[in-house]
Amino acid sequence: MRISERGYGEEGRERLTLVPENVDDLWHLAHVLEPGDLVEGDTTRRIQRNDDQMRDTGGQREHVFVTLEVDDVEFARFANRLRVSGVIVACSREDQLNAHHTINVEEHDEITVEKHFMPDQTERLEEATEAAENPDVAIATVEEGAAYVHTVQQYGTEEYASFTKPTGKGEFSRPREELFAELAEALSHLDADAVILAGPGFTKNDAHDYITEEYRDLSDSISVVDTSAAGDRGVHEVLKRGAVDEVQKETRISREANLIDDLTENIATGAKATYGPEDVAEAAEFGAVETLLVVDERLRTERQGEGDWEIDVNDVIESVERQGGDVVVFSAEFAPGEQLSNLGGIAAILRYRLQ
Repeated sequence: MRISERGYGEEGRERLTLVPENVDDLWHLAHVLEPGDLVEGDTTRRIQRNDDQMRDTGGQREHVFVTLEVDDVEFARFANRLRVSGVIVACSREDQLNAHHTINVEEHDEITVEKHFMPDQTERLEEATEAAENPDVAIATVEEGAAYVHTVQQYGTEEYASFTKPTGKGEFSRPREELFAELAEALSHLDADAVILAGPGFTKNDAHDYITEEYRDLSDSISVVDTSAAGDRGVHEVLKRGAVDEVQKETRISREANLIDDLTENIATGAKATYGPEDVAEAAEFGAVETLLVVDERLRTERQGEGDWEIDVNDVIESVERQGGDVVVFSAEFAPGEQLSNLGGIAAILRYRLQ
């Protein structure tokens, strides 16, 4: 994310001119923008002229500059765009005022956002700005007969490719080199800045030897890590052990993986943890929250007044921060966020046990 301009609008609202530089940045914006915010940007709009109306052509698209009062925001991950819908409150064509419109924000599009930013939203934008300096990372996990490639995004990991090649003995077995070659081809096509090669036993080492010999342009970017499994479990182990952090100074998802493990361990042992909106709010009221964990999708829903919590989540966040606690907003796109959603979408690691 690039912030090209900062300022203030009416009623003390902050104005930020933002340029999302990748899909991660569009995802961040989806969790920053809310109903009532103002968003300005260039767009196209179908506009009917008098003769068009007579012929019922539906009008022609024209470039206009609009300011929307936001109604809805949708992150279309697979289309690589953010859809921001709302009512036009300012426009380069006055005849379009008060009409509904949608701005499709894509990578490198410039928009200006005017709103009262919550502290966690400001922190999210700062993280996105800092992450622009981080290299792209891929995690390749391999075991006998199977290999997987995952890309590391700020909103989670995604499976990029998977391969199965029966190895060993038997009628349908294939040489291991065929599996290693397919894995290397996928990594070469992905062109990541760094690759973490992981898995159980010696298979990963053999894969590394093969890639080093046959795909020398990849060899300098690969580091090898031992895990007990391949696939999703192996990726989780890589993140938990901080292997990605050695390449990216501090990744959001590796921190989430560690925190959710700490939380579930504390819950299992009856130690310093609590979950669910009412219990977390009570812990915050007593100043017992060391780290507050909340899922981004649920946080967004509650802030928009569409949830069913009987607590004010903003009051809980402000209380925790005021008393020196940390607030971590989890991605619903990643496994730790899914685990947290199953616990009610909000939980806390405590300073001390509450009776």
